[in-house]
Amino acid sequence: MESLLVKESPLLLPLNKEKTVYDGFITVQERDFRIRILLPPDHQLKLANVLFQEVALKCRPECRSIPPPQYYSQLIIEMEDLGWDKLVSIDTEFRTLRLRAEDSSGRQHIVTVKLKPKHPVEAPWCSADLPVPLAMTWTPQSSLGHVHTQFLLLLESLAEFWAVLDEIDEKTWVLEPEKPSRADTMRRIAIANNVSIKVEVDTQHPKMLPECCLLGAEHVVTPLRNKLNANMHLWNPDCSILQNLRDVLEIEFPSPATHEKSSFSAECGICYAYRLESAIPDQVCNDPRCGQPFHQACLYEWLRGLPSSRQSFNIVFGECPYCSKPITVKMSTQKP
Repeated sequence: MESLLVKESPLLLPLNKEKTVYDGFITVQERDFRIRILLPPDHQLKLANVLFQEVALKCRPECRSIPPPQYYSQLIIEMEDLGWDKLVSIDTEFRTLRLRAEDSSGRQHIVTVKLKPKHPVEAPWCSADLPVPLAMTWTPQSSLGHVHTQFLLLLESLAEFWAVLDEIDEKTWVLEPEKPSRADTMRRIAIANNVSIKVEVDTQHPKMLPECCLLGAEHVVTPLRNKLNANMHLWNPDCSILQNLRDVLEIEFPSPATHEKSSFSAECGICYAYRLESAIPDQVCNDPRCGQPFHQACLYEWLRGLPSSRQSFNIVFGECPYCSKPITVKMSTQKP
């Protein structure tokens, strides 16, 4: 035992002739810790007699929250019950796990589970890319398997919602979000150049009439808005949102099969860029001979700098930077 200790930890020295008490330093992950080891008469090292001293705790304050050995044994048992194929990754402290799950439509999902030091007595913190809160029921008898099962049930409750959005993503040109996540409930769909519709899909009733907002020049948007109001009674909850929008608006949406996305990516007439952080041009000059698009923030700053512009409440009135025709914009509501 003496030769083994000296070989692995040369800074660990015996304090008595019997060599049953050792004191010194060991190196773990490039960090030095003060340690004292008490060996029984048979010189066999036992975990019960290994004591960390104050220096180690001062060097590594987080050691105070290191889980007991039972924590790791419990974690291995739970992962064996769940299946190691469900584990995507685990951090070096064995606290944060990423587990995979597949819904009935073959979509892949990840749930992140952060275990507490007193697991399973304390409920873990869970998060996932979802449009609804991830609320987990937990008792001291629960396990990672319970988390995974509840996660799968929640995924199935959202299957129809995701099916509706998947159809929109596949069969139309989605302008916003640029890269939709499973948590996004909004889609801004291209209708024509500088004309689009923003829909907010309900997670619980995904086929019902969504909140709609038509964006574009008034002379183009007004007829579409009139059709939406006049044909709203035709909405069929047994059909998809996309099919209902076609019927109600009496249009065909441009799709990747029929149009290039560049056809709907007109640059802002002020900053000459299409995407300004996450925003795209959504303010359009109402003059049919102009129709120039602008970012809301760009147009707001431009008009605010003109001596001829005026403001009423949260709306700024001014002239189009291109054709000098009247144009308005609401004050920017970007979050700081």
